Amino acid sequence: MPATRPTSHRRLAVAAALPLVALVLASCGYGSDSDSDKDASAKPAASSGAKKLSADSVKIGYFPNLTHATALVGIEQGIFQKELGATKVAPATFNAGPSEIEALNAGSVDIGFIGPSPAVNGYTATKGQSLRIIGGSASGGVELVVNPKKIKSLKDVKGKKIATPQLGNTQDVAFLNWISDQGWKVDAQSGKGDVSVVRTDNKITPDAYKSGSIDGAWVPEPTASKLVAAGGKILLDERDLWPDKKFVITNIIVKQSFLKDHPDVVEAVLRGSVNTNKWINANPDAAKASANAALKKLSGAELPADVIDPAWKTIQFTDDPLASTLQAEADHAVKAGLLKKPDLAGIYDLAPLNKILQAAGRPAVDDAGLGAK
Repeated sequence: MPATRPTSHRRLAVAAALPLVALVLASCGYGSDSDSDKDASAKPAASSGAKKLSADSVKIGYFPNLTHATALVGIEQGIFQKELGATKVAPATFNAGPSEIEALNAGSVDIGFIGPSPAVNGYTATKGQSLRIIGGSASGGVELVVNPKKIKSLKDVKGKKIATPQLGNTQDVAFLNWISDQGWKVDAQSGKGDVSVVRTDNKITPDAYKSGSIDGAWVPEPTASKLVAAGGKILLDERDLWPDKKFVITNIIVKQSFLKDHPDVVEAVLRGSVNTNKWINANPDAAKASANAALKKLSGAELPADVIDPAWKTIQFTDDPLASTLQAEADHAVKAGLLKKPDLAGIYDLAPLNKILQAAGRPAVDDAGLGAK
């Protein structure tokens, strides 16, 4: 049975939401397979003879997964380094959003690729003093995958055991909201109710599925495609729950003090991101191979074709941060009972990105009224 679209009143209340309370601050892994934070293995050297910008280096954080492919590919191909000239790229990977936010606050990261939940957490927890979102990176890449022997339609999800990555993370709240829209009841904290929501680390979700301890999972890529490779079936693509099939899954953030002190470096990194996304979209097969090569350097193993090929198709690489969907996701967290309504005013500073886009003859992107004054 295909996914049915919600009514216009509910459309935006169905999708991924944000865990913005301290209780769930540590729950924003976004599917990284990394066991611990570590420096990226690919570190292109600064361009010989090129002009150095206002900083000797820029520390860029990201996750080793496909929804962060802009960072994977941009570093692997040396696109960021080309824009930065003699200012060295210092990449570092993270297992979860909170650890990247901690690194940003500590000065161990200057600019990061990160999901919406930790970005909003980092902003609200510091009363708007920690970071700014300065661009988009990716949309999509989340599916509900189920055991087709046990679940043949959406209504069959009732009474089953469905995994989400972590309590209160983006996919967890998305699933809680979807459950609510079906008219079913689940306690958000315990996961108990008409559906059993089983919080399971993405690294072990495929094994949990194979063992039969879960009947399906609402998860990001490449975990979703790993489940499909294990015999699962995509029952619902989260893109179908959003207007225009777009919702933010990865943003680019910057430490506010770094933006103030080194605007030329920030602009160079954003140019690198824009150029990387352009290259990815123009050369999808080569970009996919580049991302897989980067993953092999970071984890020791490539993703097999039956995982990376379908996963890659579900992700859209975009410079637009899709700001209106970030606000909607925050509203969904409030609806789920995991958040008091946050003040997101000032979370975006899209002026550097829009300068780059307009110089390239492209339209500016919108901050949905949440821009810094």
